[in-house]
Amino acid sequence: MTAHNLIAYDIPALTVDQTGRDAFHMLNDYHVKHLPVLDEGRLVGILSEEDVFNHKLYEPIRSYDFSMLRRFAVLENQHIFEVMRVMGDHRLTVIPVTDAEGNYLGLISQNDLLRYFANTASFTEPGAVVVLEMNRRDYSLGTIAHIIESEDVKVLSSFVTSTEDPETVELTIKVNRHDISRAIASLERHEYEVKHTFSNIDHSSVMSERYESLMNYLNI
Repeated sequence: MTAHNLIAYDIPALTVDQTGRDAFHMLNDYHVKHLPVLDEGRLVGILSEEDVFNHKLYEPIRSYDFSMLRRFAVLENQHIFEVMRVMGDHRLTVIPVTDAEGNYLGLISQNDLLRYFANTASFTEPGAVVVLEMNRRDYSLGTIAHIIESEDVKVLSSFVTSTEDPETVELTIKVNRHDISRAIASLERHEYEVKHTFSNIDHSSVMSERYESLMNYLNI
């Protein structure tokens, strides 16, 4: 999946001939805090709510100091992971997409990016989540996946995050089964620290217990 596949054609860009008032209304209409600004089809920067409030509302965007505008963009053939990184690093609600020559093609919104990840199999498929903590030197996804899958559990997805300790990492793994007690025991036998486990079955059990408690109360 590349940036081109997630372009939101229903959200227009601003032009330098529009005013701060136009920008303010568009930001509100599309529920975003940033919009690209174009000059004759070329991207000149990303306008934020703060930029608008720092100028008079009826002042044309052309009069703004473009050197102060954010100039981040992604190429149409860049992977979605890179899109997510750029948006996260710079706290953007939209990111412009350009071709190799710098021509503006459209934008990707934060909501569409989140919706894409929410609809992927690793989120929509039933199963459990395991969070491990380990030294960086001990991290081997192949080894960990082999331990888990030896217990008849399939790994659907995984990602690594840093911790406050630069020598350690957290590995979050989504698997295809709710009952992962054997896989957890196997990981612990191999001296992996299991920090957390999450399962939809936990939520179902809680809801079932609350339902039974309510029924018992109503029967009193």
